Amino acid sequence: MTTELENYQASVLNAFFNKEGKLKNIPSQKKKKLVVLEYLIRKLDEESYSELQINQFIKQYHEDFCTIRREFIVNGYMDRDAGFYKKREESLWVKWQELK
Repeated sequence: MTTELENYQASVLNAFFNKEGKLKNIPSQKKKKLVVLEYLIRKLDEESYSELQINQFIKQYHEDFCTIRREFIVNGYMDRDAGFYKKREESLWVKWQELK
């Protein structure tokens, strides 16, 4: 990643996360939202999670776990099957770095 992209990522994360690591609000701009989602998805250790587990993970960062969970699916970070959420390969994620 270039220095310019790294600086953009850092500025977005600083703007949307407080000092305690909580997400202040979900960005409305697509590129910024993807920066936040990628940051969160990278914090997941396991490959597969029950709905309860993924909800608890998201609640550590923001109370609107339904929206963030949906955004994980819509933007290709996770797949949902029979109540389980599986982290997808990074090559399948929507790339914020490619957006203008």
